[in-house]
Amino acid sequence: MSGRDSILGAVRRSLQRRPDDGAAAAVAARLGEHPRGPVPQRGQLQGEALLALFVAQAEGVAATVARVAEAAEVPAAVADYLKGVNLPPKLRMAPHPDLQSLPWKERAPLLEIAEGRAEAEDAVSVTTAFAGVAETGTLVLHSGPQSPTTLNFLPETHVVVLRADQVVGAYEEAWDRLRAAGEGLPRTVNFVTGPSRTGDIEQQIQLGAHGPRRLHVVLVGDGRASA
Repeated sequence: MSGRDSILGAVRRSLQRRPDDGAAAAVAARLGEHPRGPVPQRGQLQGEALLALFVAQAEGVAATVARVAEAAEVPAAVADYLKGVNLPPKLRMAPHPDLQSLPWKERAPLLEIAEGRAEAEDAVSVTTAFAGVAETGTLVLHSGPQSPTTLNFLPETHVVVLRADQVVGAYEEAWDRLRAAGEGLPRTVNFVTGPSRTGDIEQQIQLGAHGPRRLHVVLVGDGRASA
């Protein structure tokens, strides 16, 4: 008997449960049903109203958002953002096809771009997101070869490229999309709402305590794509 089996057996005995009492089957059935909780009315919007809610909620938690009409405008939007916050034109980018296919050299020739996992000296990262949740302005980020998790947390400035059709109303919809992707759940799924913060120091909010101190979203497209 393994240590795990021994511990679980002790818990089962303390609860006066038997291995054949059906509890395990009931838990498996509930997990398989994916029951949905109540969805607030604001999480049931569509189209441009949904995108406007996402932007308002994200900005309400100290993120910034720039909207562009099409993906080709992303490189210039990223360059403009870095210039606006007085950062060097240098970044570490996720090796994702949606980012690699953008016209970086044509639209932002001064940007110095490296790909791969974040290194300690990287000040800025650019990644995609799997989804955006409008009801709280949250980004859904998951790990994988094309989306190293270090890019989400190590650099002080995190820029996320999010398509309008990736914005959903509620958390349940984001989970539905992850399951529907058909690739199984990734090793890590992070729900990020605004830049990293803490109030532990004299109850004063400090940004960048456990991750980026700046979170900038480049939102691509309009309400027609998210309807």
